[in-house]
Amino acid sequence: MPILDFNNKKEVEEYNNFLHSYSFMSFMQDLKWGKVKNNWSQEAVYLKKDGKIYAAMMILIQKLPHMNVSFMYAPRGPVCDVYDIETVNALVKEAEPIAKKYNAYVFKFDPQVVYDDKLDNLYKNAGYKTSGKNPNPDDVIQPLNDAVLYLEGKTEEELMKSFAEKTRYNIRLSGRKGVTVRYSRDKEDLKTFYDIYKVTTIRDKIGCRPYEYFERMLEAYNEDELRIYIAEHDGDKLSAAIATCYGNELFYVYGASSNEKRNLMPNYAMQMEMIRWGIERKCKTYNFGGIIHLDQNDGLFKFKMGFCKEEGLETYIGEFSKVYKPATFFAVTKLLPIKKKIERKIRKSRKSK
Repeated sequence: MPILDFNNKKEVEEYNNFLHSYSFMSFMQDLKWGKVKNNWSQEAVYLKKDGKIYAAMMILIQKLPHMNVSFMYAPRGPVCDVYDIETVNALVKEAEPIAKKYNAYVFKFDPQVVYDDKLDNLYKNAGYKTSGKNPNPDDVIQPLNDAVLYLEGKTEEELMKSFAEKTRYNIRLSGRKGVTVRYSRDKEDLKTFYDIYKVTTIRDKIGCRPYEYFERMLEAYNEDELRIYIAEHDGDKLSAAIATCYGNELFYVYGASSNEKRNLMPNYAMQMEMIRWGIERKCKTYNFGGIIHLDQNDGLFKFKMGFCKEEGLETYIGEFSKVYKPATFFAVTKLLPIKKKIERKIRKSRKSK
């Protein structure tokens, strides 16, 4: 049965060779991502034909707190043609023993492909629950919209011309003002990134991952796959980022900026330097990552789309779910959120008294 044996070095090597030979896949489908997400269990399934792997899927599993059930998730999987429903069904079939092993109530996967009514209906007709068009962003794991810059066949000068006028101005301003950008994989630079990242999470009121999470990222991906970028001015560390170069895609995974010298536009200089890495590596795309609010008044939207204004936004298909326990699925997706909402209101009312 093609469930990957992590103790079989030959089998793991064959699996990894298939991943790296595939035309496109996300870095989150690499087995290394399971090392980063160490609070999840990890499994993988694959299919073979004529002795060669032709489809695969890395699966993360997490037990729900206070419940004797688990949640299975293949981030940006599977690694195959998602329009080939027979192949996808076969992969999901291979995952059934895993679902039984962990007592899973659902198996979700969210391929990085553009939304298509035909594809959505294909999966509905095959018995999957789909997130459909324009779901609530809170109801899906990964952002549905990414800002994507197409690099293939373009020079740096051609790309600069495609940016919004204000974006080009800010890149040049940053250079004139003496902002410099460098990259490394040094632990001290990772600590610098994390210090700036903590400032960002407080300012923007977003969740903060522990330092060890980023340390695992650095350890999991090699020097050709992951870099830390730091933008500086006169010795001051102004902004930082973590980027991955995987397959045909360079991905801006995490970004952070300090509250100092923001008028020097260090984030623009840093983005341009990461774009140069993508050009150097002959990547097809530079993915600026998710955008939640598609609003011209939203700062993140304006910043990312300033680089991607000509081709712009990719809206993905969302999630497909194989439900194993319908009653549990209903309780977790419908009843539990209502319960949490009521509890939040009660806590808020108590604080106001």
